[in-house]
Amino acid sequence: MIEDSKLGYRKHVLDEFEFENGQVLLDVEVEYTTRGTPIYDGDGNVTNAVIYCHRFNGNCLSIEDLHQLVGPKSGLADFNFFYVSITSLGFPQSCSPSTTGLKFDFPKYSIKDRVNFKRKLLADVFGMTKVLGILGVGVGGYEAYTWACEYPDEMEFIIIGSSSFKTNGYRYIISKAIDSIIVSSDAYLDTVYSEHLSKIMFSIYSLMYSQYFSKRVFQNFSLEEIDLFMDTFVDEGLSVDIYDFKYRNDALLEYDVEDKLSNIKAKTLIAVNSEDNYYSPEFDAYLLKDKIGNVEIHTFDAQEFVFNDDYSTFIGMFREFLEEFKK
Repeated sequence: MIEDSKLGYRKHVLDEFEFENGQVLLDVEVEYTTRGTPIYDGDGNVTNAVIYCHRFNGNCLSIEDLHQLVGPKSGLADFNFFYVSITSLGFPQSCSPSTTGLKFDFPKYSIKDRVNFKRKLLADVFGMTKVLGILGVGVGGYEAYTWACEYPDEMEFIIIGSSSFKTNGYRYIISKAIDSIIVSSDAYLDTVYSEHLSKIMFSIYSLMYSQYFSKRVFQNFSLEEIDLFMDTFVDEGLSVDIYDFKYRNDALLEYDVEDKLSNIKAKTLIAVNSEDNYYSPEFDAYLLKDKIGNVEIHTFDAQEFVFNDDYSTFIGMFREFLEEFKK
């Protein structure tokens, strides 16, 4: 096991990982980090584990975005949760097309593969076959939904923020457009990573920026503010490997667990931004009232905290929801 105490992450090597399509990779690296202290039952099983699934652009250290919910000084500190955050399959900090050198020959993976990747890490490192809960944000919510649908007996609760149970409509159009931009370039199949591919990522991130803030937040920005935030966001795209990105986007294109939502047994909390450009209360949250047995849905206004970093409303909501799981 590799550990970087300064950065706060650890790396574990799986002997092998088998994809849904039957392909197998050997000596697979997985990056992860933990917060809190595990509690064990009489049989040595961890009873207070909460798994954090990060956004589309993130890694295991993205759990720091939840600093008001996680840690000794957080609003949920007295719940004594043991948080495990794992960098997803396909990301360079874990196993990906770029880090393996396989590029476009990397095995095609699904959201379920990403879930199984994390399940295998939990079993290998912690001996876990069940967890207390799963917390997913954005595309991390796709993993939480899939986990709860495919393995409904492996968790007691799920909390999902600004996410959906399938890729359709506007999201499908965006992902298809991104895929078209990538495959239209002959440079994608080159053996050398060229400057042209970096320029493509610059264009893609310019498109993705349209989803970054809510409608009203964008409307209230001056053009100078839009340019400033956009430049910062797009610059991040220049350091993203196009092969890692395409495989990630491919997994989104085929994501759909709507027909399996009735499998969910876990107590479920859904939080959605009333003005989100990408996930809407109407199509991605309210429909769940008739699809999941034990579900609570909360609509919030991101304008209230996006620049103030005030999570007090969320903390109160989480405390009430999680009270029965307090250790």
